[in-house]
Amino acid sequence: MGRSQIRAVRPKEYDDVAELTARVYLTEGYGSPEYEPQLRDVAGRHAAAHVLVAVLDRRIVGTVTIATRGGGWAERAEAGEAVIRMLAVDPGVRGAGTGESLVRACVQHARKDGCRRVRLYTEPTMTVAHRLYERVGFVRTPADDWDPVPDVKLLGYRLELAP
Repeated sequence: MGRSQIRAVRPKEYDDVAELTARVYLTEGYGSPEYEPQLRDVAGRHAAAHVLVAVLDRRIVGTVTIATRGGGWAERAEAGEAVIRMLAVDPGVRGAGTGESLVRACVQHARKDGCRRVRLYTEPTMTVAHRLYERVGFVRTPADDWDPVPDVKLLGYRLELAP
């Protein structure tokens, strides 16, 4: 298996990205019917943030959103902070570095947009993702933990960017 190419989503790919994101989150127990419209709102995310895709053999195999300028997709962000949202990688290509490449691309976008910190929130059971984030340099920040909706606990991570 080759390495995927990371780039910005194209409007004609919104449906494929929506399907991948919803499928990964909902089938793996990280979403709910109430959350599904947000998972599928690629056009809305792309209008307010950067939506990136990983492409392998002309097929979208991963996606992530990075909000670098505030707004509704930058949950709990302060000025100068970016927030990573909705990382999803097709189960068939996991372990090949796709998720890490997407997260590193998010960090590059945050730097380019002048952010001083990147935040993300993840569920306690996403232990493979936790290791990925820590490999990239994110630090677990329990002070950032929160419950966005009843019965959903999110763990906070931060990456400080050099000035």
